[in-house]
Amino acid sequence: MTPVDPSLMEQLKAKAPQAAELLRQLANANRLLILCHISQGERSVGQLELDLGIRQPGLSQQLAELRQSGLVKTRRESRSIYYSISDDRAEAVMAMLYEIFCKDAGAVTRRLTDEGARLDAPPAGDAARFARIIPER
Repeated sequence: MTPVDPSLMEQLKAKAPQAAELLRQLANANRLLILCHISQGERSVGQLELDLGIRQPGLSQQLAELRQSGLVKTRRESRSIYYSISDDRAEAVMAMLYEIFCKDAGAVTRRLTDEGARLDAPPAGDAARFARIIPER
């Protein structure tokens, strides 16, 4: 096993809370849909409501949370508010998720297989073992 550089470990420890907060924001399906949609370009609240099928009260709540966390920014034009992604990290994660889940999931599998990884194989070494629990009847 390769030893971990102590300075790299300290950097990882310092950045872990930021990463956890970004992942917490992405862990909500509606916020993830919103970010995915606006990662393709700026959208108005009305467009988001129509395209995503999220009713306005819920949409406004999720947009407020994304705005508060700094992941999205707004632009007002007359009476409409437009949203776009303001965080480069969120944009990079959305691009990666698009590649994996939307564009060509088979390409990711092929790339991992070509690099020697096996998606169906347990990791080498001390792999965790899970038992299937069968309820008593």
